[in-house]
Amino acid sequence: MASLFRLDGLWRHPDFLRLWGAQTVSLAGTLIGGVALPLVAILTLNAAPGEVALIRIGGLIPAVAIGLFAGVWVDRLRRRPLMIWADLGRAALLLSIPLAWWADVLRLEQLLLVTLFTGTLTALFDVAYHAYLPTVIHREQLIEGHSKLEASVAVVEVAAFGLGGWLVQVLTAPVAIIPDAVSFLFSALCLGGIRKPEPPPVPTSERATTWAAIREGIRLLYNDPVLRAIACSRAMFMFWIQVWVTMYMVFLTRDLELEPVVFGWLFAIGGVSSFGGALLAGRMANWLGIGPTLIVTLIVFSLSLFLVPLASGPLVVLIVMIGAQQLGDGAGTINQIHESTLMQTRVSDEALGRVAASLRVLEWTAMLLGTAAGGVLGETVGPRMTLLIGAIGALPSVLWLIFSPIRTLRSAQAARPASEEVT
Repeated sequence: MASLFRLDGLWRHPDFLRLWGAQTVSLAGTLIGGVALPLVAILTLNAAPGEVALIRIGGLIPAVAIGLFAGVWVDRLRRRPLMIWADLGRAALLLSIPLAWWADVLRLEQLLLVTLFTGTLTALFDVAYHAYLPTVIHREQLIEGHSKLEASVAVVEVAAFGLGGWLVQVLTAPVAIIPDAVSFLFSALCLGGIRKPEPPPVPTSERATTWAAIREGIRLLYNDPVLRAIACSRAMFMFWIQVWVTMYMVFLTRDLELEPVVFGWLFAIGGVSSFGGALLAGRMANWLGIGPTLIVTLIVFSLSLFLVPLASGPLVVLIVMIGAQQLGDGAGTINQIHESTLMQTRVSDEALGRVAASLRVLEWTAMLLGTAAGGVLGETVGPRMTLLIGAIGALPSVLWLIFSPIRTLRSAQAARPASEEVT
């Protein structure tokens, strides 16, 4: 735990610190935007539950459409320039929202187009980032690196969610999008300062065709029993949690009638739990083993989802919402740290982009379908019942981990790589 604060290890790694700064500030902006963007649709444009779901779907369709191709591009091109251009593009797209609002021409169609194009760039950035981190630091440092990144993000989360709700309350939702755009500009600047050279891409003569390379990434994911279990569990969980998440903001705003500044601070409470999770991630894995840690944290995260649809009345809302944030966010952070570390450790660098893309596309597809299902359920049975259905569906996803080699896995480093040879 104390290693997060000692001025050694990765704190003395200037390129990691630049990457850390880029990710921390960018995610702070994204958290503010995560509060503001749905509220642009809900409050500014008076969108119905199905239209709110459509906005979320618009951000996921590009990821599903280009995700596998992004994995090939990431393995064939230098990753850092791709991330920089993705940041710059997202900044420009997001700034168009407050500009259109000031000109009194903002429409739901523009919001949908912005989410479509930012979703495309986010998919490219996300795949590139997961493949790029092991280029900056050694694989033995991945748990430390992920823990430091998640800890700083958790600290920022405490302020960002509260600030997001306050900005929406005081400045309106469209104006609250601006910090998200600026954060991408800062991220691009930090990434541009990284000095460690990337390994050169595979020479053209040694490359497989695009479709063959995509198939190779899918094969590596499917043939490894650990990665396959993670992929299936993640897909099932993300489908149901998106059913849940799609109606979350609608439920808080319309059913519980909370002001944006109030639930912004409720979200911020989860940042405290996330910070605790980042501090404990390494110790928990040393105590239980990385496999049991993944199982326990996924169970706790899933159970926390049941608390929110129980909320009704001011006192109960506060108690239940605080409990849900504290349980779910900490467990989710620990789970994410070790899941990412396990994937990045088991896959060779030359195939990491394709395997990460295959895993992410499966996850994004599940999210897309879950968002659509959440929108339909929200329109038919209402937000509260939709939240309950999502919570019930998410819990069995842990069975994929329990009935796999993950159950007895002690550490990521002790596990054999998924493959040492790639096409």
